[in-house]
This record gives sequence, structure tokens and C-alpha cells, in this order.
Amino acid sequence: MSLQGPIVVVADKPAPDLVDALGAAGAFPVVQSRWAKALSAFVSLRPSAIVLAEPGPASDAKAAETLRLQIQTCSGPFIPVIGRARSDADASASRLVARLAMALQIRALHAAVLRRMETFSSQDGTLPTLPQTDPLDDATVLVAGRGRSYPTLAVAVGERVGLIGALSVEAAAKYLIAREVDGVVIGDGFSSKVVEALLTVMADDVRFLDLPIALASGTTDLLNEFGPKLANLELADGEPRIWIDGILPLVRLHAFGARLKRVMQAFDSNGMVDPQTGLLTRESFWRDLASAMQQAAKRGVSLSVARFTFGPVLERRPRMDAARLVSRIVRNIDFACQGSDGSILCVFTGTDLRSAHVISRRMASVLKHAMLAPQAGQPKFETHITLGTLKPTDTADSLLARVGAAAFAAG
Repeated sequence: MSLQGPIVVVADKPAPDLVDALGAAGAFPVVQSRWAKALSAFVSLRPSAIVLAEPGPASDAKAAETLRLQIQTCSGPFIPVIGRARSDADASASRLVARLAMALQIRALHAAVLRRMETFSSQDGTLPTLPQTDPLDDATVLVAGRGRSYPTLAVAVGERVGLIGALSVEAAAKYLIAREVDGVVIGDGFSSKVVEALLTVMADDVRFLDLPIALASGTTDLLNEFGPKLANLELADGEPRIWIDGILPLVRLHAFGARLKRVMQAFDSNGMVDPQTGLLTRESFWRDLASAMQQAAKRGVSLSVARFTFGPVLERRPRMDAARLVSRIVRNIDFACQGSDGSILCVFTGTDLRSAHVISRRMASVLKHAMLAPQAGQPKFETHITLGTLKPTDTADSLLARVGAAAFAAG
């Protein structure tokens, strides 16, 4: 593990353990500053990250606010600010360094995205847009539990981000595999062995190492055992609404990283992929459909189209959730796009109507069991499928019209 410097460590008391740990991880230079001099150190060094070595509020509130505003107005890749919380004030510096390393990986990805945007702009390429909304608007947190605190946890999480609820660790493990999540909350109702088994699975899979994980009924033994691998593992205590606010910055950072990865995929596809959904843009879908129809007619093979609808018009969060799920489960030989009404069109190349029916039902099953739950008072999502297969006399308009997507074809 190597860190890119410079890094400013802010503390009014010396923090040799943290400075030494940062140096051992490859950070250079590492400059320690008191709060009164923090702004000057930031302006002169333009650091890659700032580490707050002391828990609690800053000793100089005015200096801290000035530094915050300076960081907020800086151009270029974001600057992570990592601090020791009161709960881990005495913890090994290695955990904080590991957390910082993960944040700097996302900073490096952000820098790469900004470079690609500049290059594409100068070459008049198709430029994917980087959403300016709060990454929490896209974030999803898995809440696992079956004890008395579960409803409270679910409500506290669901009020802030997208919620996936799991009443068993088996269901939680399936959700982790089936979809993208930006954080995990493990509530009560599970034995310590069950919680340990779930953490073991996550610690052994590189996909989950940077996930923010909160143990609402954990122990320091679990933290000591799994903390070295799961740097964003936290013990939660007290009122759920308070400590959930505490983990949201980590959830936001993870969701920001996921957003950047989608933008990079859009660049790699030369702008054909929508960075918000992971599916083709409407223009790219239209071009690929015309090409696929020509190839099917030339080779004498089948081609089918499925349209997935979800009952009432979906709000933004479940709409994006459905699209991203489809982008994960669609076959490599197929392609899909989301319409303005939230419906999803999927083209199955080399596939007759009967096979398309089997494939689309499997996809619908995944959507049914993995899509975000609707908000309180909203009707449940019901996935409906309309299928059509290519006929010799078909145009793209007529094919899409048979699955109820005439408006999409006209757009």
C-alpha cells in the first residue's frame, strides 16, 4: 500500500504514531500543523489529503471553518479529509492509514476522470457528464437484522439513502452479490458466530474491502479481528439516527467512487454508455438496434426485444436502481436502454421469442427480489414484460411499437 503525498496532519499535540505510519506507507512529505497554521500549510503544499489526528472539534473553530471553505472552493480532484473519531482515538494508526489509502484511490480516479473530460473536450468527442448532485442521492445501504432495533434502523437509513432490507445473513449475502451497495448496517438478532461468518465472507472478497460497515451489536473483538482488512468497519452505539449520520460521509465517498467508475465506463465506450444508468444512451441504442437488425436479416438469425415496465411511473432513485441492476445482469451479447418513462428496453441478439421469454423472466425475477423497496405509502413495484421478435417486414419503429415503445422510437 502506497500513499501519494503531500499530506498535512492537523493536531495541536504531536502525533508521532500517525506521522510515522503515513511515512511508512509511502506518503511524502508529511507535514504536521497546528490548527492556527493549517490554512497556511494547505495553501503552500496543496496536499493530496488532510488528516485530523485529534478526535473531537477543532481547538480553533474559526481556523477550521476557513480551512473547510478553502478546501471546498479548490478546483481539481477532491481532497479527502480523514479524522480520528472519539470511538477510535486510541486505535492503531494503521486503520486510519488504510482508510486514507482507499480515499486517495478515489481521488486518483477523480483525477483520471477530469483528465479524460479535458481530452475529450479538446478532441470534440462525446463528453459524458459528471453528475453534480450529492452522491448520497445515488447511494444504497444494506440493513441486515431481525431484532427489535431493525425497524428503527431501516427507517433511519431509508430516510437518507436507498434501503435494502435483509432479515437473514443469507439474504444479505445474496444482495451483496446481486447488486451494488455503498454501505452495510448489521443490526441485532444475529448470533456472534453468524455476524463473524458474514464479516469473514466480506473480508475475503476484494469487492467489499472498502465498504462502510456499521455493527450495531458488535464487539471490540470483531473490530480487532476484521478491522485490519475492513478499514471502514465501525462499531455503532447509541441512537441510530445519530451514528448513522456518522457513517454517511463514508457512504457518500463510496457512492462517489461508484459514480466515477460509471463515468470511466462511459469514456471507455466513447460516450455510448449513460454514466448514470450503465446502459446505452438512447442514440447509441438506436444505432445498435439498426445494426443488429441488419445483421440478423443478413445471417438469418432471430432477434427479440423485451420492454420492462414497473407499474406507476418510478421516481428517480428506483428508476436508476432498476437500470443499474439490468446493466449488471444483461448478457454480453445483448444491449439495453432506459426510456424517459423509466421503462427499460432490452435487445436479445440471436434469440428467438421462446428463449427471450425465459431470459426476460429470469431478469424480472432478479429485479423483483433486488430492487429498492418503495417508500412508505407508495405502491409496490411490479415488473411487467412485453416481448416482440423481429419479422422480415419489420423496421425499428414497427418492432418497438409492438412492445409499446413507439414513443421511444419516435424520440
